[in-house]
Amino acid sequence: MTAAHSSYDVVIIGGAMIGSAVAWWLARDPAFDGRILVVERDPSFEFASTSHSNSCIRMQFGTEINVAISRFGLEFIRNFRDFAGEDAPGIHLDDFGYLYLARDEPTAQRLRTAQALQARMGAGTKLLSPGQLHAAFPFMRFDDVILGSHNPGEEGCFDGGTMFSEFRRRARKMGVEEVRAEATGFETSGGRITHVTLSDGSRIACGQVVNAAGPRAAHVAAMAGIAIPVEPRKRYTFIFEAEDKLPRRLPLTVDPCGIHYRTDGALYMAGCPPETDGPCDPDDFEMDHAIWEDRVWPALAERIPAFERIRLRNHWVGHYAYNALDQNALLGLHPDCDNLLFANGFSGHGLQQAPAVGRGIAEHVIHGGWKSLDLSPLSVARVVSGAPLTEAAVI
Repeated sequence: MTAAHSSYDVVIIGGAMIGSAVAWWLARDPAFDGRILVVERDPSFEFASTSHSNSCIRMQFGTEINVAISRFGLEFIRNFRDFAGEDAPGIHLDDFGYLYLARDEPTAQRLRTAQALQARMGAGTKLLSPGQLHAAFPFMRFDDVILGSHNPGEEGCFDGGTMFSEFRRRARKMGVEEVRAEATGFETSGGRITHVTLSDGSRIACGQVVNAAGPRAAHVAAMAGIAIPVEPRKRYTFIFEAEDKLPRRLPLTVDPCGIHYRTDGALYMAGCPPETDGPCDPDDFEMDHAIWEDRVWPALAERIPAFERIRLRNHWVGHYAYNALDQNALLGLHPDCDNLLFANGFSGHGLQQAPAVGRGIAEHVIHGGWKSLDLSPLSVARVVSGAPLTEAAVI
């Protein structure tokens, strides 16, 4: 299927959560009356990061801009009908919270500093001593922990699948077009992209282009002669059941051993990176089957004795679009191209940041800059200047 027109005001490369959020925010804005084309190589999204996401949101970041993005994300989830329309479904949030654990003083100090920042911005994150941790979660061992950080009520797992499908469905109703193809090249003139060439042989004239290509973002940027440090990195997810159910919901616990785990309905979920975390091929979804027995299960049983008797029910491999510079999103215009907008490098935070980033990129297209929320701290220009904005709270 080829595009219906040979020219579009905005061409979005990548139709998963970020690209769909941008398209929806654009189409719903009365100030925009142009044509939008979303180019997606696999509309089934079988291997998209969006499809393999654990779909969580948290306030517990260490940079002001990320906390601000999460504050809006929470508002958006809670009030989805106010944004999407009265006929929209509600977006469920299972607000069990995140629980960060520190077993050394440098990590504890990072939690204290982050909690102070989050509190200043209205988040309800609380620091918990070992005694308070034992009282709140008596089924867990905290012998090696000196401090915890927990925020129930504002953090947890949300229905990202419904949000994603509503973005797409409503964008199409407002005239957004989709084409199944891969962007294979750009034609440029005077520092601007004039045409996008597609794998179906078509050549699309464009006003502005949005790079929302997830783990393949660096390939798209390279077509414009721009290098960005975004690479696919594997993340493993395991779904398991416990013979002995825990007496309460398990928060998403970020364990110092390098794994994380949480409640998943009546089951439980755990995740981790590979033993050696580095870039992989974007088509490589091979599972390391030994990591469950050798690393994940022993760590679970060590922290939660009830997890000595568990049964693995499912597992999968997903990809982070990992920003090797500082693990933060790369947004906005690059100094070397006047009409290529970046929305890349979310390093595992894409679903929760999609509402704010989609709105911001749409406003940038329409108004030429950030409007509702100043996203300039995440500007892609910091790649050129070599000025990282490091986010320590990356799972």
